[in-house]
This record gives sequence, C-alpha cells and structure tokens, in this order.
Amino acid sequence: MTDPVTTPEPANHQKIDTSVPHSARIWNYWLGGKDNYPVDEEAGDAYTAVFPGIVTIARSSRAFLRRNITYLVSDAGIRQFLDIGTGLPTAQNTHEVAQQLAPETRIVYVDNDPMVLAHARALLYSTHEGATAYIDANVTAPDRILAAAAETLDFGRPTALILSNILGHVPDYDQARSIVTRLMSALPSGSYLSINDGSRGIDPVFEQAQDAYNSSGAVPYNLRTVDEITTFFDGLDLIAPGVVSVTQWRPEPGSPTGKVVAEHGGLARKA
Repeated sequence: MTDPVTTPEPANHQKIDTSVPHSARIWNYWLGGKDNYPVDEEAGDAYTAVFPGIVTIARSSRAFLRRNITYLVSDAGIRQFLDIGTGLPTAQNTHEVAQQLAPETRIVYVDNDPMVLAHARALLYSTHEGATAYIDANVTAPDRILAAAAETLDFGRPTALILSNILGHVPDYDQARSIVTRLMSALPSGSYLSINDGSRGIDPVFEQAQDAYNSSGAVPYNLRTVDEITTFFDGLDLIAPGVVSVTQWRPEPGSPTGKVVAEHGGLARKA
C-alpha cells in the first residue's frame, strides 16, 4: 500500500518540445520505456546505428545504480537518498529499490525537465513508513536543492547523494567538481556519494557517436576520462573496487563478469 506524500513544485507550465530529441527521453527509449516521442526514437535509432553498445551502457548503468542502492541500504544502513538528475520513471527507481529493503527510507528526487515533471506523480508514491518528494531544480543550483531537500530529509543523519549520468550535462569540469563538493559539504559524516557517467578513452566508437549527438542540436552530454570521474570522489573513502566500469562494480554473486563498457562509476563514504 502506498501513498503520495507530497506534490512537485509548479513547473511554470513549461512546454514540452517534441520537435527536438531529448536525452532523458532517448535514455528512456533505450531502457525500453514508453515515455518518448518519434523524434527521440529516431535519434536513439540513429545513435545505435553508429554504436549499438549504447543500449548495453544504458541498462548496465541502471543495474549499477540498483546494486549501489542495495549496498547502501543493506550494508551501510542508509535511510535517506538525494537523487539528482532523476530522469523519467522506469522500473526499479531509487525509492522502489530502497523502500523494498527498508520501508522507512526517505527519498528526494531532483530534475528540471518538463516531461519528467509531468510524470513526477509516478515517482511520488511511498510506503507509509517512508517518504518520497520531488524538487524542480537544476543540478547547477546546489544551494536551492539543499534548501528544498531539507524539508523532507534530515541532514543531521547520513544521506546518500546519487548523481547518475547527470554531471556530463555540466560542460565545465571545474563547475561540476564544485557542485559535488558543495552538495557533499552539506551532508554529515557517514554519508555516501554515488556517481556514474559516460567515460572517454575507453571506446572510440562510443565517443564518435556521442560527439555526433552533441552536435545534433540536442542538449549535449560530455564524456569524461576515468581519472576525471575518479576526482569527483576526492576527500572521500572509495568503497572497493573503486571507480570501475559499471559492469564490474560488485556484480551479483554468480553473474558473469561483464565486459568493460565506457561508463564508469563508484561509491564513496564521507568520513
């Protein structure tokens, strides 16, 4: 039994532009979702024609996030999540995974895409014991995010910050690092940072496809080197095996070791 515990902030009647492909909708298409338009399917198909492996990356990224959340709840005892750059609702969202393991978990989602806002109610169902809320904000406004999230989360308690495939949308690397630092500075000792992003220097075909996508008029997504992704965790204690290809981060027992894909991530604890 679930109840919506809050409502999204007004989207100011933002219009959804269905004439230009959008990364969140394309990602949803690759994950097998239905919240996309023909223009997104065309862009997604054009991308996969150049680099079919993007579907594997998308689904491996989702599986990585699920394993991160499972570790955080079951092993680390985390009961609060701040998930920035939520994207469109798909199977096994953060609150679904976390609250299945610990019904009292509280989750705040953050995104600023009008289509995501239109679907926000699908994210806003929580167990009676826990809570789920949604904030309309951009990752580049960390202070606003923190102020709004504090209405649902207790920042005196350890919290997991989730930044899944969002920092690539911040073109300036120093700004991206500054955002991570600011957000983590507001969280207490015992909190965690989970990041995964597309990586450069691993697969030249992927890089060619992404560079072509970025020049298509869609909102660009910037690949970063593994070293750059690793630096986001500076000052924190990385959980083994560190920053690795998402297929190789704590694979489930008995599952085959996945091949390296150009999507790297890690999980780290704030001492």
